Amino acid sequence: MSTTSPPSFGLTVDTAPGSAVVRITGDLDYETHGELVETVTSLLRPEGTAVRPVTGLRLDFAGLGTVDSSGLSALLLIRRRTGRAGVRLHLDERPAGLERLLEMTGTLEYLTVHGQDGAGGRERPGAG
Repeated sequence: MSTTSPPSFGLTVDTAPGSAVVRITGDLDYETHGELVETVTSLLRPEGTAVRPVTGLRLDFAGLGTVDSSGLSALLLIRRRTGRAGVRLHLDERPAGLERLLEMTGTLEYLTVHGQDGAGGRERPGAG
């Protein structure tokens, strides 16, 4: 019998003036969600540094394995923290499993729609 090990969890952070991209690989679950929250929180408050504040944060899920309720909870916490900080949150490259979870829990729009676009209409879900 062969067993496959779950993808190891990893975060890669790329920053530019005013923005950051966090690439998530592996499973976002009970064991790993805290690392994502800590990483994002540190980007929102770069205390004691000369770094300009982040105004846009992209979470890239192209390498995501699975996500459980703890991972969803982390995303909701990140959304609240970015909202309070005035940072625009984007969820990029969402795999089908994450998309389904967000739709089933009614959190897709909350996590992906950020008010008005330049034309005065709402952004389409998934654009955030």
